Amino acid sequence: MKLLNNDGYRLITKFEGFSSKPYLCPAKLATIGYGNTYYPNGKKVTLLDTPINEQEAFSLFKVIADKFAKQVSKLITYPITQNQFNALVSLAYNIGMGNFSSSTLLKKVNINAKDESIKNEFLRWNKVNKVPVKGLTNRRKYEADIYFS
Repeated sequence: MKLLNNDGYRLITKFEGFSSKPYLCPAKLATIGYGNTYYPNGKKVTLLDTPINEQEAFSLFKVIADKFAKQVSKLITYPITQNQFNALVSLAYNIGMGNFSSSTLLKKVNINAKDESIKNEFLRWNKVNKVPVKGLTNRRKYEADIYFS
């Protein structure tokens, strides 16, 4: 089973950014820390939650990111590199496991992880409510670059 390494954690936190206070993300979900919408106990973040510091946020993030990594690892059947894994977990963390597990991107990875068309599959996940978002487009390009590095 593959796990995120420090580069993987940095990749995700770089794009998620840090917020000590709960806020509504573009998808209108209450979010705190490094993009967390729920706590390790499964409780959803609410806008009334107490602010957290960066250390608390990173601890929370790591627990949740590791859960995503385990789930992604179980879905991958084709041998992949650590960079490929980090990029896939970053994507799954951002779009959710439901979307990731049913994605054409995952199907292509499991057929041939070196398939160049996977780059285009990353770029399909740049929208909120069907509207392209510049920040997501930048993130997807970066994830695709990491995937193919």
